[in-house]
Amino acid sequence: MSNQVIHALYDDDDVLLAAVKDIRAEKHHIEEVYTPFPVHGLDKVLGLADTRISIMAFIYGCIGFCVSIWMMNYIMIEDWPQNIGGKPSFSYLENMPAFVPIMFELTIFFAAHLMVITFYLRSKLWPFKEAENPNPLTTDDKFLVEIEIHNNEEELKTLLEKTGAIEITLTEKKG
Repeated sequence: MSNQVIHALYDDDDVLLAAVKDIRAEKHHIEEVYTPFPVHGLDKVLGLADTRISIMAFIYGCIGFCVSIWMMNYIMIEDWPQNIGGKPSFSYLENMPAFVPIMFELTIFFAAHLMVITFYLRSKLWPFKEAENPNPLTTDDKFLVEIEIHNNEEELKTLLEKTGAIEITLTEKKG
């Protein structure tokens, strides 16, 4: 397996989308695309599978909802019942209307915080991790497509020039 990759730099997101379509049509495998902002439709053009992150958000929200019910029942009914504002302290169901804001807030709290943790774990973004960006221009206004070479360097360079790449470089793959 080759350790060499071609980096094709583009200066427009529409040109990038057309280039990715052409590259995939020629049956070349795109390793990675680096962009300074999210490009609408790029995931579909790259053929990436749909994400299941919304399912995890729902599950995390359900966990937060269940924790809030258990916590309020234990704290306010079982462990330390108090008469606050004349509300009865011997039944969870009688107090539930007062607990709705807490249930809502903990549902959102769990979903949001656990989603951030899940994102960092899935993206392998650890604290103090070195940046993997191969070209600093992709944080400003350029787009980079990384394609692995399999004894087809000249054919690939010709294709990339035809798709509108402003710069084509051959580099060693890191990692």
